[in-house]
Amino acid sequence: MHSESPIGVFDSGLGGISVLYEIHKLLPNEDLIYLGDSQYNPYGTKTKEQITDRCIAICDRFVEMGVKMIVIACNTATSACVPLLRERYDIDIIGMEPALKVACERGADRHVAVWATDFTLKEKKFAALMHRFDQEHSIEKVACPTLVRIVEEDDLDNEARVNEVLTGYIRQSGAVDSIVLGCTHFVFFKKRLEEMLPSSIELIDGNFGTARHVRELLEQKHLINENGSGTISWINTLPEKIGLSKKLFSHMEDSIK
Repeated sequence: MHSESPIGVFDSGLGGISVLYEIHKLLPNEDLIYLGDSQYNPYGTKTKEQITDRCIAICDRFVEMGVKMIVIACNTATSACVPLLRERYDIDIIGMEPALKVACERGADRHVAVWATDFTLKEKKFAALMHRFDQEHSIEKVACPTLVRIVEEDDLDNEARVNEVLTGYIRQSGAVDSIVLGCTHFVFFKKRLEEMLPSSIELIDGNFGTARHVRELLEQKHLINENGSGTISWINTLPEKIGLSKKLFSHMEDSIK
């Protein structure tokens, strides 16, 4: 394994591009490979066994490509099988979970809505995370499957649909101090949510924290690529989705200007 080796990043589809963007921004010299598993999207409606099979197939492919690290840019996949993947491979596997800890550490008696896939919200991994905080904070679970579909269907520019769907999930969340965006697809709606919500409601996601963790682990193992070109290679199990993948990456760049 060498510092010049690429980092593999994958998701059930295109949501993980929001994580890819943060990694690229923080580590601009690292070569990245993004694999979107759009043929099998959404993971949120699959069984644990089906998700695990897909993750193993993807990680096997990454290992064959010589990656130095794998980032599971998908809360659902992380919930399903990250311990198994870490046992199976001898490279670092970075997973994601809803940033509930961050939300609850903002103060006492917080009222938090966690937006995620139905699978993530029902898994034992999230139940254990929630149990750490639900005695001192009010936590509302909100499954938001339509947000995944909007991203995957290239419908982010459909303002009427986006506004209607977001309004419904906001109403479902109730009176809150913060909303945790517990699915990487949901980060594409962050700017619109900021426009819709009062400034007192914080939007929290784990993308930057994941990118920072990637950097920390690479530093610890002296695997930072100091002189790389920072290329991004795009793979999708539905090759026709690669154009949309690049479009969504550009959407992330535009959203912070």
